[in-house]
Amino acid sequence: MKEASGELSMTAIAVVAIAAIGVVFTTLVWPSIKANILRSTHCSQAYECNNCNASTGMCTCKYCEDEACTKTGTVQCNQNNK
Repeated sequence: MKEASGELSMTAIAVVAIAAIGVVFTTLVWPSIKANILRSTHCSQAYECNNCNASTGMCTCKYCEDEACTKTGTVQCNQNNK
């Protein structure tokens, strides 16, 4: 009986640990990954890159938020990617 109880405790600890890792990933890691993916996507669609900073290599560019380009946004892109 003690062995079964010990296995249940270890299972509970494993489930809690996996849940904690999931929470840390979704609150700390995933938002930065998502932001980088979106920025990269917007930079690939960038046009009218202005205000390029020679020291940082970053430019302020516009991109289309929809296919008809009725809404635009701005994004900071690497000067080499524009």
